[in-house]
Amino acid sequence: MSEGRQLAENLLGFGRLLRRAGLPVGPAELLAGAEALRRIEIGDRKQLRAALRATMVHRHEHAEIFDHAFLLWWRDPEAGRHAAAMDALSGGKPPPKPGPGARRLAEALTANRPIPPPPPREQQEIDATLTVSATETLRRMDFDAMDAAQIAAAKTEIRKLTLPLDERPTRRFRPHPAGSRADLRATMKHSLRQGGEILELRRMQRVVRPPPLVVLCDISGSMGRYAQVLMHFLHAVTNDRDRVSCFLFGTRLTNITRQLRHRDPEAAFQMVSHIVPDWSGGTRIGEALELFNKHWSRRVLGQGAVVLLITDGLERGGPEELARLGAATERLRHSCRRLVWLNPLLRFAGFQPRSQGIRVMLPLVHEHRPVHNIDSLRALVQTLSARPQGMRPGR
Repeated sequence: MSEGRQLAENLLGFGRLLRRAGLPVGPAELLAGAEALRRIEIGDRKQLRAALRATMVHRHEHAEIFDHAFLLWWRDPEAGRHAAAMDALSGGKPPPKPGPGARRLAEALTANRPIPPPPPREQQEIDATLTVSATETLRRMDFDAMDAAQIAAAKTEIRKLTLPLDERPTRRFRPHPAGSRADLRATMKHSLRQGGEILELRRMQRVVRPPPLVVLCDISGSMGRYAQVLMHFLHAVTNDRDRVSCFLFGTRLTNITRQLRHRDPEAAFQMVSHIVPDWSGGTRIGEALELFNKHWSRRVLGQGAVVLLITDGLERGGPEELARLGAATERLRHSCRRLVWLNPLLRFAGFQPRSQGIRVMLPLVHEHRPVHNIDSLRALVQTLSARPQGMRPGR
């Protein structure tokens, strides 16, 4: 009886660990897990793991986190001796790199530890009439000036942002009782059921949906800190809406759309790091845009796409590279409905386009906006959700 009670307590604690790690484990999963444990051999760890995984994991991206949690919670008493023996046989090689959910599980394991009370402090009166709240300060602070804790808080705020785009009419129609256009085919088909008499005129409405969104983000050395934070914004946008394509470029162009589709941000960024070898390296903006126009523009720039070009525009090439940059930017402008250049250099009040690359690109984009803090991202969201000025509805 005591062994069954201890097993139930361990199962309950394991469910709490998974829930703190982000997995949707509730009473239904715990009851299903308890029922599964009654039908297996408890002493067999393989059967135990398979039974709990079948009842507590509902999504593919949660499987790796579950495996890490299972190894941490249902520990083998002989694991330490076996690990020491294997380490001696391998010559003391370093352990493998932990997976994307290891940090989250470590935080979940230490979540219930008691926090020591702070030392007593004398009560002080602070005049807060001229101070700004911490949230407002964080929203206005430059990403490049944030420390690690502020970066983590900024990433949390950025994940909450959504990017609604103004809806555009398409060529497709769908049935609608109060549609603006008569559907003759549906009307005739319906009349056949009435003996050939047209008793009701069927109608249809044009389908309206947001346009595709394409993001080209610079990950060169001068853009490394901003790109690191903006990746969380791209991940949130990619998982919030459909028809989103994301590309990173430094010395080469890399499509990371499939990797950002992963629900877990840690797993998504780990997959991105495996396929992007040129992070914080050099930059070839003109060559990257030329490759995008050649290989990807016809695939992702249909139906009035909106393009976000995130770069500082510091092209360090010669006259040939600048000419390539101008030609590629002009072609990109004509291939999309709206080309928005997001430049972190606009954070400076006295910004002047002195770089040759900026002078080449600036006349060829529709909008030039800053992207250096949370407020600039919020302003971008508000701007893209409204119809741009001077653009007709049919364009």
